[in-house]
Amino acid sequence: MTPDTIALTLTIEEVNLILESLGELPFRRVFQLIGRIQAAARDQMPLLAGMERPPADGAADGTAVGTAEGTAVGTADGTAVEVG
Repeated sequence: MTPDTIALTLTIEEVNLILESLGELPFRRVFQLIGRIQAAARDQMPLLAGMERPPADGAADGTAVGTAEGTAVGTADGTAVEVG
């Protein structure tokens, strides 16, 4: 960890709430942050659930999915949130 970063320990429910809240903001402003949160969650979920790592394409596992217009993003629970 570098001096300009922090580590957080959150429940899955808390992370989903953060992602849902970020989905209310303009896509261009938050899509990279959403992607970083979801990548960190993907890396940890197999450890928590004892399951295989989900596919990286993001289509079926609730990760961020942008449309051609860049107006949709998925939350960690697999629901789509319209933004922008």
